[in-house]
Amino acid sequence: MEERLQKLISACGLASRRTAEGWITAGRVTVNGRTAHLGDRADPDRDEILVDGTPLDPGGGRTYLMLNKPRGYVTTLSDEKGRRTVADLVSDCGARVWPVGRLDMDSEGLLLLTDDGELTHRLLHPSHEIEKEYLVWVTGDVKRALPILSAPMELAGDMLSPAKVRRGRVIGGVSQLSIVIHQGKNRQVRRMCAQAGLTVLRLKRIREGGLSLDRSLAPGKWRALTGQELLLLSQEGKKED
Repeated sequence: MEERLQKLISACGLASRRTAEGWITAGRVTVNGRTAHLGDRADPDRDEILVDGTPLDPGGGRTYLMLNKPRGYVTTLSDEKGRRTVADLVSDCGARVWPVGRLDMDSEGLLLLTDDGELTHRLLHPSHEIEKEYLVWVTGDVKRALPILSAPMELAGDMLSPAKVRRGRVIGGVSQLSIVIHQGKNRQVRRMCAQAGLTVLRLKRIREGGLSLDRSLAPGKWRALTGQELLLLSQEGKKED
């Protein structure tokens, strides 16, 4: 997807958008060999964008992975109990990466791994309120549970902001829910459902901020993030300049 050049440059951490605009005006930026102008747009996954002759790198040389975490793996780099870890699944990525946040052993879906400490802090810090969306398969009285899940809740003395909850398909007495939260308490969604009288059969994270799980990615498989996905992440928790 195309974005304004000054936004792409800023998202890569090279300069503010205002400074990037000055670089463009000064003729220091080219797209596919052509000198860029203010208002030009480009796609970092398709176009060659150079600043002073150097290719624009959305990742800044760091590693950013999307993993479709399967059930049965713990979200850690090593485990004293000898359980399988997500580190085992990305051991061939060529870099020492760590998980951004957690998914418990029985949960699955979108998990980011990186060697970028600044991005990790930004995505995990509570003040940035990054949304996380889960698909949850439950049994129980869903009609009664929905208003409970959608209202402010208290878990072990912690007040939770209201979640966004939508009810999906019902098959064989199992209901599928979409639950969106922006806090990250331990096993939060499972504990919310239990407090609302529901039993969780399966839980899958499908979105974090503007980044959605690649549906073509099989459980246990990973891929590097695209330039466009890196731009989405770089904007999380930031205000427009």
